[in-house]
Amino acid sequence: MARRSFWAWGLETDEPTPEQQASAARRASERYGKTIEPVRPPSLDEITLRAPRIKPPAALAAFCKDDTYDRAAHSYGRSFIDMVRAFGRQFPNPPDVVAYPRTEAEVVAVLDWCASANAAAVPFGGGSSVVGGVEPPGGDRPVVTIDLGQMDRVLEVDQTSRAARIQAGVLGPSLEDQLRPHGLTLRHFPQSFEYSSLGGWIVTRSGGHYATNHTHIDDFVESVRMVTPAGAWESRRLPGSGAGPSPDRMVLGSEGILGIVTEAWMRVQGRPTFRASAGVNFPTWESGAEAARLITRAKLWPANCRLLDPGEAEAAAGGTGKEAVLVIGFESADFPQDALIAEAVRIARECGGVVGDDAIRISSGKDEEVGRQGSVGAWRNSFIRAPYARNSTMGLGLVGDTFETSITWDRWPEFDRSVRAAVQEALQRVCGGGTLTCRFTHVYPDGPAPYYSFSGLGRKGGEIEMWREIKRAASDAVMAGGGTITHHHAVGRDHRPWYDIQRPAPFTLALRAAKKAVDPQGILNPGVLIDP
Repeated sequence: MARRSFWAWGLETDEPTPEQQASAARRASERYGKTIEPVRPPSLDEITLRAPRIKPPAALAAFCKDDTYDRAAHSYGRSFIDMVRAFGRQFPNPPDVVAYPRTEAEVVAVLDWCASANAAAVPFGGGSSVVGGVEPPGGDRPVVTIDLGQMDRVLEVDQTSRAARIQAGVLGPSLEDQLRPHGLTLRHFPQSFEYSSLGGWIVTRSGGHYATNHTHIDDFVESVRMVTPAGAWESRRLPGSGAGPSPDRMVLGSEGILGIVTEAWMRVQGRPTFRASAGVNFPTWESGAEAARLITRAKLWPANCRLLDPGEAEAAAGGTGKEAVLVIGFESADFPQDALIAEAVRIARECGGVVGDDAIRISSGKDEEVGRQGSVGAWRNSFIRAPYARNSTMGLGLVGDTFETSITWDRWPEFDRSVRAAVQEALQRVCGGGTLTCRFTHVYPDGPAPYYSFSGLGRKGGEIEMWREIKRAASDAVMAGGGTITHHHAVGRDHRPWYDIQRPAPFTLALRAAKKAVDPQGILNPGVLIDP
């Protein structure tokens, strides 16, 4: 079987061919008016790592590895700077050992070993973090990365309560494959779905593909079991409880600093068979935003309510570059979606949206093609393939990334203007210009979650410093405008400076106290969320 690439998104078979790299270089040359030559990707035999500073005891050796591939593949997540460093053969701080526990007892044994050896323990799910969440901390302390990939089964299905007990290491596709024979789905599809895990979704408060109502992983958690250095942390399985602060809520978003999630009971649902979709064009970004606000306020709860600005629509949905596009979609396992799509389209048209009746797709059965035609289908395909696109552009000197946030509707127009101005100024100063686009990934009755993408021509060898300057300008603007530093990408190490500002001071003390109680030696993911 093909294994994961140690530097690119996806498998080794997804690494770019010379032809794909040459094509990407030609497109970049045409776009920026400058000849850009591709650079050869790294190979594993070019990677030299420092010697491991720690060896597993004999009792753990059967499921621990310290070879070059495993250590290199667990040195980074898949953010822009992660891929730039890996592509550039830069692996100064790999984990010393990678453990692949097969049972919860083995997770406990690894944590016990880390505590006795004073080694940092970094939990690792699918490795798709884009915020430095799985990167080993610096310093002289040895590091053991704990990869949960062997704990990947659906253990139990409760059809009566519509719930399933699932091991934390399972990746998205395998999870859905195991639920499918039961006619069920978790219905949580982040863009990193192929290479992210249930445990990773839980501890990063992942946001799924669905744009309204139940979309965050928080909405699907029924109970969580987590292993900590101080013992097992498991909540009672209940549909709801008012008994004090929620143990699950403390696990959600904990990013591996309190313990390692080993399994969870998750609320699941029937697989959709009824679908409806439409792509609505708007003359302005503002009119499209108003339509999204009113559709959400009407509590129609579309599965998809994604607004693409003109630039985003042109790049990802076959647009003209002059119109915004609102992608609307509904689905259900239980009843037809005709009335809901009709009402959403009515609201959109009243806001100036244009869509022909023949472009409204409705299925009353297992028609998988609904939502996969026209601008809606073009956007869907672009969304799925987007993480792979960066593989071919590595080494070209391009600087590009995304950042996401959320803000209330009353502050949205001014927020958008100020953020765009700050990032455009940074692109001009750093890259001599560039592009900035935006889309809504999620919409709530009280505000949108905008997702910005920026790109510019950088300087080969200077991409990381240039990225940091643009990222800092974007993050400062988001915080100054009252937004959150992250809506669904998590905090990790990259967002720490701004999370430290956003987090209330008394909560910092409470979180530090909680960590000290369950992780007294501070071995779990040091440097993420707080300083112990």
